[in-house]
Amino acid sequence: MVLLDGYALARLKEEALRHEVRTLQETRHICPKLVVVLVGTDDASVLYVHMKAKACARVGIDCVLETLPEQTPQAELLNLLERYNHDTSVHGILVQLPLPKHVDTRRVIEAIAPHKDVDGFHPLNVGRVYSNSLYTGFLPATAMGVMQLLEHYKIEVKGKDVAIVGASNIIGKPLASLMLNAGATISLCHILTKDISLYTKNADIVCIGVGQPKLLKAHMVKEGAVVVDIGINKVKGKVIGDADFEGLKSKVSFITPVPKGVGPMTIVCLLQNTLYAAKGCA
Repeated sequence: MVLLDGYALARLKEEALRHEVRTLQETRHICPKLVVVLVGTDDASVLYVHMKAKACARVGIDCVLETLPEQTPQAELLNLLERYNHDTSVHGILVQLPLPKHVDTRRVIEAIAPHKDVDGFHPLNVGRVYSNSLYTGFLPATAMGVMQLLEHYKIEVKGKDVAIVGASNIIGKPLASLMLNAGATISLCHILTKDISLYTKNADIVCIGVGQPKLLKAHMVKEGAVVVDIGINKVKGKVIGDADFEGLKSKVSFITPVPKGVGPMTIVCLLQNTLYAAKGCA
């Protein structure tokens, strides 16, 4: 069994990003700038936002953190986004999800200018992923991170059977599109799937991200399968994934740890998207 070490790979990619950011500043006098908007004080969201800000600092990207009270009116949030859409010094904008219940998440996502949507959630960018027309636009960071992790460890996707457990707009659906574009055969399982093991047992690669601790057990995968655990759960003060790591590690060929698996790759891919936007590629 080999660990898919996302933490180590992310650090390698950060080193390359530092060089690219420095070169962009020296040759074109452009400093990449990311605006992160946080509405409310959800513990997990606060943690993620500060992790993103620290990662920006490590590679030389300017990060502006906008923190708004939980009861901020939707109109006020939309006005803030509109202001940053027109601010030419800002290259990337992301709004940390989830948003408070009184805010229409879809409306907020669609309010971000597509060429600054470094999360890759705007319908225009989603459509580019779906149609495999990625000459411009952004890949969603988590799905992008999974694909880069597999590529780094030389895990072939083309021609493989891939089961994805979780069909969210943020993870499952974009990951399915990227896998399909890469030549895999996809099974996309969700909350209404009667028996996910019917799909995971036959898969060469299983990706899971639903927020249910240890949902994926050893009897649900075949010998030598690759398991990518995208889930993050806090149980008794410990962070664990959606896969039963201890039960699976003696059966699989590759598996991501939680933490230090997909999480660090998500953040570094967000930084890549921000640099991409700063270069004017989006």
